[in-house]
Amino acid sequence: MKPTNVSLGLASLAWLLALALGLASMRSLAEGQEVLLPPQIVIQHTSEELQKNLQKPEYKNDFSKATRFVDKILETHVDFDRVSILTLGKFWKTATPEQQIRFKKEFRTLLVRTYTTAFTEYANWTIRYLPLDLAEGDTKAVVRTEILQSGAKPVSINYRMIKINGDWKVYDVLIMELSLLQNYRDKFTRDVSRTGSLDQLITELAQRNSSALKEPVGANPTKG
Repeated sequence: MKPTNVSLGLASLAWLLALALGLASMRSLAEGQEVLLPPQIVIQHTSEELQKNLQKPEYKNDFSKATRFVDKILETHVDFDRVSILTLGKFWKTATPEQQIRFKKEFRTLLVRTYTTAFTEYANWTIRYLPLDLAEGDTKAVVRTEILQSGAKPVSINYRMIKINGDWKVYDVLIMELSLLQNYRDKFTRDVSRTGSLDQLITELAQRNSSALKEPVGANPTKG
């Protein structure tokens, strides 16, 4: 299935479910799987850290503070440089260094605020970690999981990860086989074609980010 027609809202949902992951028990439910491998542990530890802290009133009542906290946590576990380059696609090669810096900043803000805003809207999820095919020396991996919720069908969420200087980082998320990166790349390609300007795309991203950061926690994260 091609992801070219997936809505931005679905991509945002993919991000928040995939990087946050669960808001509930983080132990593996896969049969016989009690010990998680390093890429899986990154996903587990990230979600546990965010869950533990973002439920505190100091974050739930202060969206700007919450986004700063989320950004700090995700910085360690997400390859934002790779995400930005792959998402901007062909426009990255022709962008000026200044445009590249501005785009990375605004796209990172978009992803962070999307996750932070939506965090309080999803609860009672559990992750099932599926067997991971990882050989010694591998520098890329796909962590396959299913998100479980009572009364609903499992949702397949996979993470494309890369090992950089010994650390595993996420650079793409797939929900039901649909790629977050591909979805945003398609949208941004349409936006640049519509306006004829990469600068206009970045300006619009900055404006939406600025407005959204002033909204209360719980506002709709998909409209950006």
